[in-house]
Amino acid sequence: MTSPILYSLRQCPYAMRARLGIMHAHQVVVLRDIDMNNKPEEMLSISPKGTVPVLLLSDGTVIDESIDVMIWALNQSDPNNLLYAHDEGMLSVMLELIYRSDTEFVDVLQKYRAASRYHDDNEVEYRDMCCEWLMEIEQRLSQHAYIMGNTPSLVDYALLPFIRQFSRVDKKWYGQASFPSLRDWLIRQYNNPIFSKVMMVYPKWHQDAPITIFSL
Repeated sequence: MTSPILYSLRQCPYAMRARLGIMHAHQVVVLRDIDMNNKPEEMLSISPKGTVPVLLLSDGTVIDESIDVMIWALNQSDPNNLLYAHDEGMLSVMLELIYRSDTEFVDVLQKYRAASRYHDDNEVEYRDMCCEWLMEIEQRLSQHAYIMGNTPSLVDYALLPFIRQFSRVDKKWYGQASFPSLRDWLIRQYNNPIFSKVMMVYPKWHQDAPITIFSL
């Protein structure tokens, strides 16, 4: 059986999210790490929007939304119960929190990153807006080890790439900010060997490149 093909980009948080889901689900895919300045026709032909991740299944199905890739992978195998199958209503709760992060937090985060890069006067304003949203996550993590409870869930790995981005904008400020539980949680994610595997550097893919297998 042919392995699915994942078009990815190492530092893209959405692609990172997809790789985390695939790795935690113990799935095997062919990884094609692309150059966004030279997008391969093979990817554009199946997903014209031209963003990563794009997952091409062996039956020709295309999945090109990061959360959908995560859920596909975890529906194949969920050894750590990241979908909280023991609680029938929890998936919808998790998806709602992820949606809120994507629509409320991520937009402001990108403005904060841009303001910091270009020394914009609005940097602190955008950072404060990010902090306001993240206080809910801090509160959750002050009550249990992971965002949804005492065990990891889909939410932890869906939010991880963006919280990582936030922590890297101003590392000195972040190190002393009022997010002790968030910092502890992020360090635990970094110390997980799976994170290192997800963030491995691969050669950029081209038509004549050798096959790169991405798996645990």
